[in-house]
Amino acid sequence: MSLINTEIKPFKATAFKNGKFIDVTDADLKGKWSIFFFYPADFTFVCPTELEDLADNYAEFQKLGVEIYSVSTDTHFCHKAWHDTSPAIGKIQYTMIGDPTLAISRNFEVLIEEAGLADRGTFVVDPDGKIQIVEVTAGGVGRDAKELLRKVKAAQYVAAHPGEVCPAKWQEGEKTLAPSLDLVGKI
Repeated sequence: MSLINTEIKPFKATAFKNGKFIDVTDADLKGKWSIFFFYPADFTFVCPTELEDLADNYAEFQKLGVEIYSVSTDTHFCHKAWHDTSPAIGKIQYTMIGDPTLAISRNFEVLIEEAGLADRGTFVVDPDGKIQIVEVTAGGVGRDAKELLRKVKAAQYVAAHPGEVCPAKWQEGEKTLAPSLDLVGKI
């Protein structure tokens, strides 16, 4: 079963953000766009490149009213240690959620049970707490923050313009489509 248009399940976790440990719950997401960015583990190889890419583009997501939550099955203590020792991770200003109970990873269906780690899963959640975008990639395949930014803009556009859809490669300001019988077979 697809998670698209399903409401995220309740959760409570401890996270590291801007030098502090904070509690995060599903209630914190209501009323704003959010990204859950799951990755296998701290102190690894592809993961820091992805998280640094998100950090480098965080201001652009913030301009769109989007909060980013990176999630791994490591603890919030591990996130702090990684943040304090890695130049790439030290750039991060978004929330780094620890999921040592594996509950959040299970809720989003990205847990690799036998390893106790999360797959590379990206979830865009709308202000109503419903999942609008799901992307899961193999462990060796890193993601691109600029492509994620484009997808978020498309999801926000579609949410704000009922009856319109964004075609492939759509960029902000470009023409959209209004699905109708007249378009069938003409695209």
